Amino acid sequence: MAAIRHLPKSQIEFELVVAWKNWEKYLDQSAEELSKEIKISGFRPGKAPRNLVEQKIGKGAILNEAAEKAVKKSYVDYIIKEKIEAIGNPKVEIKEIKEGADLKFDIIVSVMPEIEVDNGYKKDIKKINEEFAKKEKKADAKEIDLEIEKLANSRVKLVTVRREARNNDSVEIDFTVSMEGAPIENGTSKNHPMIIGKGVFIPGFEENLVGMKEGEEKEFELTFPESYHKKDLAGKPAVFRVKMNLIQERQTPEVNDDFAKSLGKFSDLAALRKNMEEGLTHEKEHKMKEERRAEFIESIIKNSKTDLADVLIDEETNRMLQEFEQQISPMGMTIDQYLENIKKDKEEIKKDWRPQAEKRVISALALKQIVKDEDINVDSKEVESEINKTIQYYKNVKDMEKNLDMERLYNYSKGILENEKIFEMLSKL
Repeated sequence: MAAIRHLPKSQIEFELVVAWKNWEKYLDQSAEELSKEIKISGFRPGKAPRNLVEQKIGKGAILNEAAEKAVKKSYVDYIIKEKIEAIGNPKVEIKEIKEGADLKFDIIVSVMPEIEVDNGYKKDIKKINEEFAKKEKKADAKEIDLEIEKLANSRVKLVTVRREARNNDSVEIDFTVSMEGAPIENGTSKNHPMIIGKGVFIPGFEENLVGMKEGEEKEFELTFPESYHKKDLAGKPAVFRVKMNLIQERQTPEVNDDFAKSLGKFSDLAALRKNMEEGLTHEKEHKMKEERRAEFIESIIKNSKTDLADVLIDEETNRMLQEFEQQISPMGMTIDQYLENIKKDKEEIKKDWRPQAEKRVISALALKQIVKDEDINVDSKEVESEINKTIQYYKNVKDMEKNLDMERLYNYSKGILENEKIFEMLSKL
């Protein structure tokens, strides 16, 4: 059996030997495959005798191809036999390829790292639980008032008025921004909607709109803030030309029993407030639950020791990039557009994300180890139920259900349920 040498970053190295009699059989197969890529007079591609192929491309090319096949077969057989959890592609160094001689080669490959989770994490988590137990989970009156105010503002009635513009009015304006007599890029807009006083423009702009009447035009000069996001404009003066096209007063409904009834399912304001309280409390509890779990993970990572393989971190950064692409896609933005905006390429952003990717890998490995250490078991019926939920979801997505990898889905669902049981256990410490 080959001696395995352990290297840093969860890599192993070993030597394999394939006897000449075991790799000689690949010569005919290799010659046949190589002959498909060349023309030999009188023979169809792939049908020429080996001796003619050797004359055409040289014996060395056939030996190299045969050696490659033998290496692949021997490597796969060995890691299966020895139950080695290899990840990524191996590095192969063949010492010598010679007809009639045994084939010797060295392999370096990354393997799933071992991880040690110090039991001390439980003390940390007990403290986390104590701190979260002190936090108020129930929504208070101020939070309810704020949500009802938002609700009332979402039902504002706009009434066109023929008076001077005031703070909190909804207006539509034409404007042009110029520097040194020339309009700046994206500095012109027609019938631009805005609410005066929201502070969405640079300081001083909205203040200049107060007092303007419909149809009135105005010109004024302002200086862009030093911290302005467009560096070519930051700290520079500009001339603003504005025309007021429309002024609408925002009439917010009075919050009372009638307002509550207008929403359809509430008998009075008290019923609306009770519903708001229940909803906000549920949101607060969910948020606190997620925050507590995030602290659990940080504690587990802090108490874990492992030597990660680079390939695992690389795979995780790629996964993070894919997730990010999916997040920004509904916004109508591609990853290339995003990278152009922040002046970085994919490799730079993956380098930035590498510490976070490393944490994600460690947490996944640590949670698996805790499953073993705590002897956490998930019933097959629970897994099947979780799988059925996923399949039910994908039934609504065209062609997705039939393309599901059931083995992968089973392992994923089992992992989700195991983690849920871990968090339940930790929350009771």
